[in-house]
Amino acid sequence: MFSFEIQPYTLQFRFEAGTSRGVLKEKKSWFVILRNSDFPGLEGWGEAGFLPGLSSENLSTFESDLNLLGNFLLPLMEEKPRNWRRLSANWLENWNGPWLPSGLFAFETAWLDWVNGGKKLICDADFHLGNWRVPINGLVWMNPIVTMEEQAREKKEAGFDTIKLKVGALNWTEEFELIQRIRAEMPASEFKIRLDANGAWELKEAFQKLEALAPFEIDSIEQPIAVGQIEGLADLCRHSPIPIALDEELNGKPYDHQKFNLLEAVEPQFIVLKPSLLGGLGQTNQWISMAEDLGIDWWITSMLESNVGLNAISQLAAQYRPFLPQGLGTGQLYTNNISSPLSISNGEIFSDPDLAWQTNLK
Repeated sequence: MFSFEIQPYTLQFRFEAGTSRGVLKEKKSWFVILRNSDFPGLEGWGEAGFLPGLSSENLSTFESDLNLLGNFLLPLMEEKPRNWRRLSANWLENWNGPWLPSGLFAFETAWLDWVNGGKKLICDADFHLGNWRVPINGLVWMNPIVTMEEQAREKKEAGFDTIKLKVGALNWTEEFELIQRIRAEMPASEFKIRLDANGAWELKEAFQKLEALAPFEIDSIEQPIAVGQIEGLADLCRHSPIPIALDEELNGKPYDHQKFNLLEAVEPQFIVLKPSLLGGLGQTNQWISMAEDLGIDWWITSMLESNVGLNAISQLAAQYRPFLPQGLGTGQLYTNNISSPLSISNGEIFSDPDLAWQTNLK
């Protein structure tokens, strides 16, 4: 018989991580540890964690909601489904509780870990064994301009050929001049520049800023305007000189018709997929399938998870053998991350077979 344990854990940033929503100093996660009385010693680990204000999950009730979800799912775990990609969708059919995307992600990945022997193998054995590497972008956090410029150079020296910059919270002129200097040092023939506005711009100014940035051959910009402005967003996607990537706009759409309606209405060039916000690996697969049917490209990104969640997301990305850089470089953010084989070198994330997992929480 299955049982689960929930262990809260607070991750501490190595630095103050700036975003357009404010500065992050710590990040709370809840580890779901799945066990079965018939297999003593075998554990499956998953991670639930969300950013207040970004996900619909309620911090004050989250742990009790997570327990409610777990107790609902335990009987469903007794039968192994034939297709793990539809696992969470099948689980949701009779769930009447609150929408808990990171909770679903946690139980889904804990179950997959347990089924595969409790070795942190989730869905891609090649990545797990260190036989496949996933290209990733180098993320520059929102900081004083001088610091951001230094970080961009550090990413270049570390072997990244795609640099992602957070924009939208600082002075626009300073941000523009920063991008101008970075492009001068990193030509478009060798380096891609991605931008992420986190919905910080007003619709009326977004066109002007995108036009101003166009000469720098920007690869893409994520969520230039706040969510919910579907007509304006669709107009941006049709006329912007810079490809638009939807990010936060995807949240809170667990049903297939919601996903399809959004993608068909807006027709973005890219979508950015965060499994902890979308409801897990199966939900993310559904987004990918629909996007590809509509000719929309995509990449997968973490949402500040520890190495437990990052490992699952990296394996999901590896399943697709992507050529576009993914957003999976967050494992080095914390002073107290879970020790793992996950490593980054020359703009790629991989599992180093010489390193081991250490999940004893302190």
